[in-house]
Amino acid sequence: MGTATTAFNRGPRKPQQKPVPKGCLAVKVGEADGEQQRFVVPVTWFNHPLFVQLLKEAEDEYGFEQIGTITIPCNVHHFRTIISHIIHQNHNQNSRCFRVWAG
Repeated sequence: MGTATTAFNRGPRKPQQKPVPKGCLAVKVGEADGEQQRFVVPVTWFNHPLFVQLLKEAEDEYGFEQIGTITIPCNVHHFRTIISHIIHQNHNQNSRCFRVWAG
């Protein structure tokens, strides 16, 4: 006869992350020793001068070849302020995929 397999809980589970919509990318924002949050932003923002500056800071901090999610070494509050400026400047563009997840 076959044997039953039992799954054991091996510690706390991470909350399920929703899939990233088409035309968007997830980035992790925060300083290494502080609060970090996951943001999902439209790829069009990667051409915005304010966002380009954040990407340059990430390159200076972590190098050009980050593996996995792009990490931006920026205070979360400061990042939200920059995003507010980008949204305000691009109010006619669709920013429907912009989302924030703690963690």
